[in-house]
Amino acid sequence: MSGLNPSWHPRDLWRWLIAPIDGPLLLLAGLLVLVGLAMVGSASPERITNQLLNMVAALIVMRLVAQLPPQRLMHLAPPVYVIGIVLLIAVALFGDVSKGARRWLDLHVMRIQPSEMLKIAVPLMLAWYFQKREAQPRLRDYAVAAMILLVPTALIARQPDLGTAILVLAAGFYVIFLGGLPWKILAGLAAMGAAAAPLAWTLLHDYQRARILTLLDPEKDPLGKGFHIIQSTIAIGSGGVLGKGWGHGTQAQLEFIPERHTDFIFAVFSEELGLVGNALLLVLYALLIGRGLMIAANAPTLFARLLAGAITLIFFTYAFVNMGMVSGILPVVGVPLPFISYGGTALVTLFLGVGILMSIHKNRMLVQK
Repeated sequence: MSGLNPSWHPRDLWRWLIAPIDGPLLLLAGLLVLVGLAMVGSASPERITNQLLNMVAALIVMRLVAQLPPQRLMHLAPPVYVIGIVLLIAVALFGDVSKGARRWLDLHVMRIQPSEMLKIAVPLMLAWYFQKREAQPRLRDYAVAAMILLVPTALIARQPDLGTAILVLAAGFYVIFLGGLPWKILAGLAAMGAAAAPLAWTLLHDYQRARILTLLDPEKDPLGKGFHIIQSTIAIGSGGVLGKGWGHGTQAQLEFIPERHTDFIFAVFSEELGLVGNALLLVLYALLIGRGLMIAANAPTLFARLLAGAITLIFFTYAFVNMGMVSGILPVVGVPLPFISYGGTALVTLFLGVGILMSIHKNRMLVQK
């Protein structure tokens, strides 16, 4: 065919597709997604097709990002962060209100939730900032880093979206901590946080206070605010050691579990696959996190190490917070179970993080000039 490179061979396309892919990381994330598809199929079969489309979109994003070298990602950090802040301000001014929260921005062509992109944009920006101050960060550098983190966190919390705000705050904190935050400062911040707790309580919305109080005593309102926690803990306990079998969970199939395909899918999983299933799920998450930390440890630059470490630990935070709230040991804050809960935006964000880890792994032998 005229116009084609005569040296081109179909295997070149295969190499282009596979070259940046880290096999163990893709295998672990893929297994988790397959588990998620199975659980969505049990909890809400009509959503399987949409979740398959979400998975395809997420894999495409992962592949495209995996091709970008870390140096390119570092150059993109400031503009991506600034765009994210501008979009959050636009949401505050012009965003659509749904269920009492202003989280979405209608672009006429599509509706977007800008807070999701800040889960990646914030650690990206902070990793860039500490790379520029690699020699010896000073106290004022940590103060600037705190502002970079707190501005988007405050804008997201104001929507209100406490779950996403917690994830963004955690992602940024991991970068600051891994960037060498002294223990004395950390202890001081912890003391200030404890002292400010009464003030923070007054700033919470009524429904957020109710969630915390419900955590302490869900039986106080068993048919109202305590219904979520009570039903999810019943499902987890009734699963026993081996579970009731896929598609046979009574709490899920009789629709006692609210949001059973999204935030509370872990309750469905526990009821149907039991303690053994939970143990295997924890092993998959542990292996995924271990692989991510290994990539971070072998990264060639401070920027890559901080970014890889933060992304890996945010996977941990997703899983810990979701399992904690479904099990009744943390307040309900609307955090999905990573790679398993139904939803396109969260899945794309997670695989965007996987793609960044793959990019860092692929370029681990390169030394920045």
